[in-house]
Amino acid sequence: MTDKHELETSESACHLSPGSEEPRERFDKNGNRWVKVYTGAGEHFKNWLEQCRQLGEVEVEEANTKGLKCFEGSGEKAYTIWLRIKTEK
Repeated sequence: MTDKHELETSESACHLSPGSEEPRERFDKNGNRWVKVYTGAGEHFKNWLEQCRQLGEVEVEEANTKGLKCFEGSGEKAYTIWLRIKTEK
C-alpha cells in the first residue's frame, strides 16, 4: 500500500496514528465493502485480529512502514486488518 503513516511513540511501543492510514474503506471486484479497522503490530495487533475474526470475514495485509524509524530499526512489520461489511439483500 502507499499509505502515509504518522508516528506516535511512547516508552514501550510504536503506534500508527488512527486516521493516518487512508483509505478507510474499499470495494473488491465482487462489490463487497471492506472497512479498515486497525493498523499496527505485536500483541495489540493479535488481539485486534482475534476480535475481528469473531465479527466476520477479515483480510490482513502488510502495512507500509517506510520512514517509521521505530519499525525500520527493529525490523518488525506492521499489518492492516480489513473487515468485510455484509450487506443485506
